[in-house]
Amino acid sequence: MYGYDAGVLGGVQETKPFHEALGNPKGAYIIPMVASSYTLAATVCSLITSILGMPLGRRGCILLGDILVVIGGSLQASAWSVAQIIAGRVICGFGIGLISCAVPTYMAEMSITTKERGPEVAFQCVFLVGGCAFAYWVDFGFTRLDNQLSWRFPIGFQTVFALVSGIGMFFLPDTPRWYYARGRYSEGDDILARLHDRPVSDPIVQDMRQSIIAAIEFESADGKKFNILDLFWDRNELRVGRRIRIAFLILSMQQMMGINLSVYYSTVIFGQIGLSSFMSQLLAAVMNTTFALGALFLPSTIERFGRRKILIYSAVGLTICMTVFVAMIGTANPTLATQWTAVAAVFVYNFLFGYGWIGVCWLYGPEIAPLRFRHVGGAAGAFGEWLFCFITVFAGGIGLQTVGWKMWLWCLLSCALAVPFVYFMCPETTGKTLEEIDLLFARGERSMAAGERETDSDGKFELRHVEEREHGK
Repeated sequence: MYGYDAGVLGGVQETKPFHEALGNPKGAYIIPMVASSYTLAATVCSLITSILGMPLGRRGCILLGDILVVIGGSLQASAWSVAQIIAGRVICGFGIGLISCAVPTYMAEMSITTKERGPEVAFQCVFLVGGCAFAYWVDFGFTRLDNQLSWRFPIGFQTVFALVSGIGMFFLPDTPRWYYARGRYSEGDDILARLHDRPVSDPIVQDMRQSIIAAIEFESADGKKFNILDLFWDRNELRVGRRIRIAFLILSMQQMMGINLSVYYSTVIFGQIGLSSFMSQLLAAVMNTTFALGALFLPSTIERFGRRKILIYSAVGLTICMTVFVAMIGTANPTLATQWTAVAAVFVYNFLFGYGWIGVCWLYGPEIAPLRFRHVGGAAGAFGEWLFCFITVFAGGIGLQTVGWKMWLWCLLSCALAVPFVYFMCPETTGKTLEEIDLLFARGERSMAAGERETDSDGKFELRHVEEREHGK
């Protein structure tokens, strides 16, 4: 649903029936505003979720988001004016904002071993980018028609995904970590036992239960409460602010590297290279399929290679691809060879991006945030994603029409900056439980004084307060 919503407008926004339905709007900013109103709404909703995320719960955010997507998708599919389609995209954007904050957190917190957390979120992102590809193929098929159905069906079809998601989510519980954080221990015990398919009294269930509860106590023991100042300067020993800043910045960086500019304006990009309208639409669908194919390789390798290596090496590859792409489209005398070299470069770029900078980024933010502020970490990451998605889609759409290929220099620089950012700012979290990551970020003295690791035969550990040990507990 998320990927489909992001990609579906890109394949129909240049068609004659779509423009006729909106009254043939004039001005370079109107279609970019239609496209980016969705991302702006998701940006605002991400901030709201940082406040409402804990009371609503991960499940509640997803259910509310599904409802809003059904309403927003219906308004868009029935639009006969710019105002109506923007209203529909705003409502839909609010829904996706909630969902994008909650789903990675929900999946990370439902994992019961360190080795399944990464592949689970990565596998979910296969469907995310697969949705983009599917949207462009649906667009490509329906835009062969020359009537209103050519764009209304693809736009309206997003409500089907929201209905399936909402019905399925209605029968699922919230995460055990959320129940424990809210003081609802019996419900947390029940969900934890069901996840392990063992009774509550089983030692494996009890080990994980104590690990989660000890982590909550560890976070609560920090005397200073988190406030907005911590986003700019760390005042507590758990470095909550630093972790939330990284969650925000890694997804902001992801957007500045140009992926949604590529997704939203695929047909425009190939048109500016000099290809025909038919070939541009066909290549847009193939390119987004390549994007999805790249994501297929992440679930099986994320735990083997580690988060940092995947991010760093793929960013190096993206920088090379973007350099070639800019060089080819910026040449003063384009030829058939430069056109297809540019196409090949952007195809490889999308493949690498699908592998390295989708699933890992969506996992990393919720992964490093403390339990009590994991909804804030998820919201901060989604806020960075949507804020810079709005900037790139709105400003980028205008830029592609006014300055052309020079717009991609911004993306090239961002790809290059991503390498030192990950190297210096993002510690490796592969192989660590969500509770162990608290110790990874905690200041040295706090980490040593507050807890120890007690590892069992399964490689799991339990945090214990040193003070309790000293009193014989």
